[in-house]
Amino acid sequence: MTKAYNHFIGGAMVTGKSGSYKNIFNPSLGDVSGTVVLANSEEVDLAVKSAQEAFPGWAALNPQRRARVMFNFKRLIEENADELALIISEEHGKVLADSHGDIQRGLDVIEFACGIPHLTKGEYSQGAGPGIDVYSMRQPIGVAVGITPFNFPAMIPMWMFGVAIATGCTFVLKPSEKDPGVPLRLAELMMEAGAPAGVLNVVNGDKAAVDALIKHDDVKAVSFVGSSDIAHYVYQECAKAGKRVQAMGGAKNHGIILPDADIAQAVKDISGAAYGSAGERCMALSAVVTVGEKTGDQFIEAMTDEINRLKVGISTDGEADYGPLVTNEHRNKVEDYIQMGIDEGAELVVDGRGFSLQGYESGFFLGPSLFDKVKPEMKSYEDEIFGPVLQVLRTDTFESALDLPSQHQYGNGVAIFTRNGGAAREFAQQVEVGMVGINVPIPVPVSYHSFGGWKRSAFGDANQHGMEGVRFYTRTKTVTQRWPEQMTEGSSFIMPTMD
Repeated sequence: MTKAYNHFIGGAMVTGKSGSYKNIFNPSLGDVSGTVVLANSEEVDLAVKSAQEAFPGWAALNPQRRARVMFNFKRLIEENADELALIISEEHGKVLADSHGDIQRGLDVIEFACGIPHLTKGEYSQGAGPGIDVYSMRQPIGVAVGITPFNFPAMIPMWMFGVAIATGCTFVLKPSEKDPGVPLRLAELMMEAGAPAGVLNVVNGDKAAVDALIKHDDVKAVSFVGSSDIAHYVYQECAKAGKRVQAMGGAKNHGIILPDADIAQAVKDISGAAYGSAGERCMALSAVVTVGEKTGDQFIEAMTDEINRLKVGISTDGEADYGPLVTNEHRNKVEDYIQMGIDEGAELVVDGRGFSLQGYESGFFLGPSLFDKVKPEMKSYEDEIFGPVLQVLRTDTFESALDLPSQHQYGNGVAIFTRNGGAAREFAQQVEVGMVGINVPIPVPVSYHSFGGWKRSAFGDANQHGMEGVRFYTRTKTVTQRWPEQMTEGSSFIMPTMD
């Protein structure tokens, strides 16, 4: 029996009436597991109106009471983690342990948001002038929108709405139509945690819903994660309308291996970063740059051995390293990139195409693939593949290795593997990438810092979560006040100097 997913508006499930829907698949089986109704403009408008109506009361609630709701939500997420992880695995395809990681990294931001009374404190200057005090306050911006991708159906929504709701904003979430189960469940749990109806709404949809949301007059801020082309479009449309916008795009994350690196450890780290979640991560380490011929040979040999030990299995297999890709369409796209790499002249060391799992032949599986001798001018290197494909480029010098991530169109994350502290320090300072790992393959910042890339990985200058998230969902109001004992001065027509 298939599941039917609709919308969550005004504190309750609402049946979609557009008549337009998309199938949801179980990637391990290759079968249709459900359908999701796509919202029309009227349903989007209903969700925004629900958020707008809830905003004044929620914004007026004192911060510690909003924090208590976040504490309750955190507890409910922990209590329901197994249920949520199973939904992710069945709709996305990532293995259960990875699904739990998806939930936990989102929960980290919810924990950060529990400190909202402290995070939104203003500043105060007593005696800024004769009898004059100046103070500031941070106030929620209003209705915020989150548009999220399929690859992290728990983490990225919580990155967005956790901070937004804690600050006093209300929220409309438009998750990926590929795996809507967890976002809808999160909205239910937020209501159970004590949030009033309308504080968190979920509408499922495609481009029509996205356009309706980003162009809605009552929407004040938009947070987007997805492909770079769409991120650029969302950024432009929001800028035209005077809305605040976070627009995160694609990535091509590099791992630089210097000759002094611990190759065995680097291979262990990179294999998980490249092939975990079938490579469907915006922070997947998909390009390795080796310095020196010997380093390249050692890495290829060791990584080939490591790949032969990897286990691809169904999402509920506790021994599997990674599961299937999200859809057959996406698998075909990744396989096309593998063929493109061959046609461009790269050396395919390990070919993951044709992988089949006994008993699950219809599943969307793709074995790990490894390319050597990739060149910077190849399109397969320029593009984000978003699958279990690792490309190795060889360089002779540290400087040329540093240039590759700096000159790439994407600038999300990068890692360097070395025992040389001076080289690592120089690399971190010079590389033109937003997030840097030193002997850390996936440098996703902790919740009290912020997440964001450079170049075509992020448009604008507003990052996710941490204090940047707090500032994004709030506006600063500064008050200059004086309480004179009696008014004796006449009118003044000059700028006050506080002297």
